[in-house]
Amino acid sequence: MKKFKGFIVLSILISFLFAPLAQAAEEKQQAELAEQSSSAIVIERDTGQVLFEKNSHEKLPPASMTKIMTMLLIMEQIDKGSLKYEDMIRTSENAASMGGSQVFLEPGEEMTVTDMLKAIAIASGNDASVAMAEHIAGTEDEFVKMMNQKAKELGLENTNFMNSNGLPAAEHYTTAHDLAIISKELLKYEDITKFTSIYEDYLRKGTEKEFWLVNTNKLVKFYPGVDGLKTGFTREAMYCLTATAEKNGMRVITIIMGAPTPKERNAQITAMLDYSFSQYMTHPMYERDYLIEEISVIKGDKKKVPVLTSESISLLTKKGENIDDVVERIEWKEDVRAPIQKGDTLGTLFLEKDGKVLSESPLVSGEDVDSASWWQLFKRVLSKFGAN
Repeated sequence: MKKFKGFIVLSILISFLFAPLAQAAEEKQQAELAEQSSSAIVIERDTGQVLFEKNSHEKLPPASMTKIMTMLLIMEQIDKGSLKYEDMIRTSENAASMGGSQVFLEPGEEMTVTDMLKAIAIASGNDASVAMAEHIAGTEDEFVKMMNQKAKELGLENTNFMNSNGLPAAEHYTTAHDLAIISKELLKYEDITKFTSIYEDYLRKGTEKEFWLVNTNKLVKFYPGVDGLKTGFTREAMYCLTATAEKNGMRVITIIMGAPTPKERNAQITAMLDYSFSQYMTHPMYERDYLIEEISVIKGDKKKVPVLTSESISLLTKKGENIDDVVERIEWKEDVRAPIQKGDTLGTLFLEKDGKVLSESPLVSGEDVDSASWWQLFKRVLSKFGAN
């Protein structure tokens, strides 16, 4: 027993001795991250917790990383059912005239939403981005209004878009932090990585105008687990990349803005990914669309509505830490009354430990609920009298 106690004491002493060394090593590793860039950030996707940042709130031109917001609005339309992958998208003269990265769409040419998304996600097609924007909103200007409105909804204070593709424009800017939040929102729609993870593919396959697509994000091929999201380059923005990777159930989002070369950009992202996966781990709690419960609706054509998680919910810890004694708490919206649209926020799920909030996530309606007709309300009143 004495030997065992002595072993415990020795273990504690060793941990005290080596803890400062481990902390110093981590601080040195952090100091070396993103040295050759204007701005950077790493967040864990489920919690949104920042693992590393450098000038992450500095307003900078995002170049083609603008398309992350464009893809988000496209995926929202698909999720709502107002847009389908097989829908045909017609290319306007305006869309076909876009310079820079393009897939050489011709005026009047039609492609499916699937192919347009491939053109945007893989080849960074400026023409495809504008064609989708015009299809969704009527004009690109109206689509840009939707982009900026979405930025406001996400609480982004340092973002302003002037176009859907990231071509240079005055007052077109965002930050590494804001791009991380937009990327987090986009990754709620898991289908998007089916496009952003493709390294090479073809448009118009088997025709005389067959076009080879090669992903501008080379890490999709060369870093295990990377499956998105978007590169960017202009002379003003320099080399930029928003990359996401999943390993052992943990997904991180890494962003570099203003790197001097594509090689340096990829090396910095690689170092940030290595750091994240070596230091942290996630503990999954709920998947997206998990049914929490059904709650009553005031004056709805349905008496109850299912409430679902709006995103994957996890807890993040340093490796080796546990999540014992975590408490769940839900704050419900007061007076849940019709009409309700699918996706409307009805409550918030908090995960807490020792009174500290570790995670908070919106809980949303799983379906539409229309207002009850006067006849439905009348019958309910009658049924109450009948019950007495």
